[in-house]
This record gives sequence, structure tokens and C-alpha cells, in this order.
Amino acid sequence: MITVLQIIPELSAGGAERTTIEVAEAVHASGGRALVASAGGRLEEELHAVGGEHVWMPLKSKNLFVMRRNAQRIESLADSMKVDLIHARSRAPAWSAYWAARRARLPFVTTYHGIYNGKSALKRWYNSVMARGDAVIANSEFTAEHLIQEHRVDPAKVSVIPRGVDLQKFDPDAVSQARVAAVRESWGLADSDERPIVLHAARLTRWKGQTLAIDAAVRLRRNGSRPFVLVFVGDSQGREAYVRELAKQIQDHNLSDGSILIPGHCADMPAALKAASIVIQPSLEPEAFGRSAAEAQAMGVPVIAAAHGGLVEVISDGATGLLVRPDDVEALTGALNRLLNLEFEKCGPMGRDAMLRARRLFAKESLQEATLSVYMKLLGERA
Repeated sequence: MITVLQIIPELSAGGAERTTIEVAEAVHASGGRALVASAGGRLEEELHAVGGEHVWMPLKSKNLFVMRRNAQRIESLADSMKVDLIHARSRAPAWSAYWAARRARLPFVTTYHGIYNGKSALKRWYNSVMARGDAVIANSEFTAEHLIQEHRVDPAKVSVIPRGVDLQKFDPDAVSQARVAAVRESWGLADSDERPIVLHAARLTRWKGQTLAIDAAVRLRRNGSRPFVLVFVGDSQGREAYVRELAKQIQDHNLSDGSILIPGHCADMPAALKAASIVIQPSLEPEAFGRSAAEAQAMGVPVIAAAHGGLVEVISDGATGLLVRPDDVEALTGALNRLLNLEFEKCGPMGRDAMLRARRLFAKESLQEATLSVYMKLLGERA
């Protein structure tokens, strides 16, 4: 029985947090002990439900003194809990985990979840901790190529493991109409409102492209497009000034009539996706993977996304969705107009192909099995 300690800043919402829980589930199911150290959050209950154990630590802090103290905390926890391997998923706590793992002589794994800004030598050094694992997991071929070039990592240390989708949870047949109705009601949409929903599911932060989506909605209305509702689902994570900016942009374009909604975090994403006719992911910067796009496809919903980063690997252009030029409002407007005017149900040709692709490439079980294989290979080398 192995004991794995995963390190992450918090357990709120996001792809890294979701993957943490999925790996904890796999470790527990294999007979091991799944520990997660973080500053906590709304996903703690889900972690406990899959057999994981949470240990609170102030791992969100980037204060060097706190990071050094966290390294001591992690080392002490690893010793008391007989930890066999440490797996870090974010930069600041990864430094603490790295120092602790080296002192404790434990295998150290990192997952490179994002394409980090590295405009200065200091920032590149700070980012480099995510490439210092004895094994490094990349969530896409795009991410792997980036980290190998950026940090001169030995490609033999790198494993490409796409993020997983829980295909039992993200299954249109498993989501009742009552759940869909509840989500629609929480957004303020009446049952009689038959407008198609265009869903943007992402954190409310500028690089995710919310302002670009609003500009596209303005152009579509100006051109007399079929009426639709644009819904921004996602956590602001404290970026209230940006939320106010989005609200002002909506108001300035006279779209405060229920055409664009910002309901915030959604606890039932499968129902939100089943309510949607189209999902958009117009990220201004390259996504390392694009989990929302994979989940949408699993639900049989076509996706319009920016043609860069990991999204190019997630979406089959023209078959499961449409890829458009990044940061190009005309391209996004044209793609939205094309899908809004198509006469098809979500489980029509594009939706069906999207579902099949997600089931073939992005099953949660594949991520779990591959990650456990990385762990066992490292532990076997240390034996």
C-alpha cells in the first residue's frame, strides 16, 4: 500500500483541483492512502467522498518565509504519515514540496498544468520548479513541448497525460431535466424562454476572453442574428473589478436585457452543459489543455474555441466544433452565427462526434491509470 501526498494551493474550482481529486480517488481505490495538503475550499467534501484525506496548510502564500515554513510542515507530515511520494501541482507550494522531498529523499512528481508567464529570468527560475520533478506530467502535447523547450527537461522524464473527464458524471443521459431546469432557474431563465444558450465556462479573468465574447454578441445583434443568451459561468476568484468591467461593457452596449448573464460559480456543470446549445472557449492566451471543451464534448455539445494551445488537440475542427483565430472578434462572430443558424439538435452529427471523441480520448480512468503508472515506475526505480 502506497501513501501519496498531493500538494495544491487550495481546493476551490479548476482543472488542477479536479485532477487532484481524481488522482486521490485512484490512489484510494488501489488500496493506497491519498493525502492532499492545501488551504482548503469547496471541493474538500468531494475529496473525502472519494476516500482522500485533507490536511490544511497555508499553501496559497507566495511569501518566502511562509514557503520555507511550509517545506518544514510538508517534511514533518511526510514523516508522520509515512508518505512514499510527493506530487505538486502549483508553483509556490511546489517549491515547498520540492525542498521537503529532497530533504526527506522522497520521489517528487510535478504536473505542469499551465503555460506560465516567463518574461524575466527571475520568473523563469520561479516557474522552473514545475519541471524539477523526478517525473513531470504534462496535460497536453502542447504543454510538453513548451516545458521541454523552456526548461531543457529531458523528454524521457515527461509523460503526457490529458486531463480526464468523468464520463459517468458528464453523460447527457445521466442528467435529468429537473436538474437542467434548476440551473436555468438559477440563471433567471424561464421555462418558456426558447433562446439557445451560448455557454462560456471559465474563471472570470481577462485572458479567458469574456470581453471578446461580448463584442461578438454585440456584432451578432447588430447583424440581426437569431436571438440567444450568452452565459458566463465561472468563479471570479476575487476579481471583482473585472466583473464590474464586464457588467459595464454589457450595459454600454444596451445588452442588460437578459441577453448576457454573469451568474458566477455553478455547482452542477453537467446540467449547465446540457442546458447549452453551444460552448465557447475563446481564450486570448493558449490553454494548456482545455478541460471545459472536453467536458462539453462529452455532453454532446459542440465547442467554438481559439485555435492555439491544447485546445487544438481537444477539438476536431469542423467535426466536433469549430476552431477560430485567437483574439479575432470577426472569426468568433462568424463561427457563432454559423452554429446558431444550423438546424440540428445537440446530439446531431457534430454533437454525436464530439461525444465519441471525448469518450475515446479523455476518460477519467485513463488519466488515473496513467498517473498511477508514473508513481509505480518512480517507486520501482527507488526500490
